[in-house]
Amino acid sequence: MDAKQTSLRVLMFPWLAHGHVFPYLELAKILSHENFHIFFCSTPINLDSITKTLHKDSSDDFSIQLVELHLPSLPELPPHYHTTKNVPPHLMDTLMKAFQMSSSNFSEIITNLKPELLIYDAFQPWSAKIASSQGIPSVYFSIIGSISVSFFHHIYTHKTADTFPSPAIRLREHEGRDLIAADETFKVEDKDEDFAFGIFKLSCDIVLIKSCRGIEGKYCWSNYGLHLPRPPLSHLVDGLKWWIVNNGGIH
Repeated sequence: MDAKQTSLRVLMFPWLAHGHVFPYLELAKILSHENFHIFFCSTPINLDSITKTLHKDSSDDFSIQLVELHLPSLPELPPHYHTTKNVPPHLMDTLMKAFQMSSSNFSEIITNLKPELLIYDAFQPWSAKIASSQGIPSVYFSIIGSISVSFFHHIYTHKTADTFPSPAIRLREHEGRDLIAADETFKVEDKDEDFAFGIFKLSCDIVLIKSCRGIEGKYCWSNYGLHLPRPPLSHLVDGLKWWIVNNGGIH
């Protein structure tokens, strides 16, 4: 069947923070107007907020279907804590643990929905692996700017920021100490080996990044070997459709 006549099914799966959920939702709205049917997966408490937002946009007809992800039941983590907006700081590790434990529930979701594409976030590399095991391609969507992603991936890969191509991008001494302290404080139990930065190699051919040329332009588009194309939105949508079709996404 012609891709232009077929609604392409995409499952979007952000981390449980509103700062991740709503950029994913904005992308979902854009795609839903371009012949994509969006399955948007998150916890019920987050979906409540999304429902209210979509109702405010009642003049638009979005093809977005909300899908509940239920986290494992933990006595110290009731359902209203299944979002970073509500969870107390001392339970953030517990929320992350519960999220990692939800992979079997997510596996059932993707098996039932059978999307053509998964768009996933940084803290759930297992979602891309589950999709791959079912022959479904997946793409990472970073809600963090490209320079930040490049900088911290450089530190992760080379164990130092000193060799980063742009000397203008750096951490002050106290920022470096805070970063190390945060990393030591925030522990993720039983995390996937590709947690956080391994997600790039799991993304099929492309990575989507939420960026702003006004802020990052001089670093991304001209200097330091970090050239990133900036196609018009229509080209991006058409390119994504072509990519799904040519990766076996249309059944």
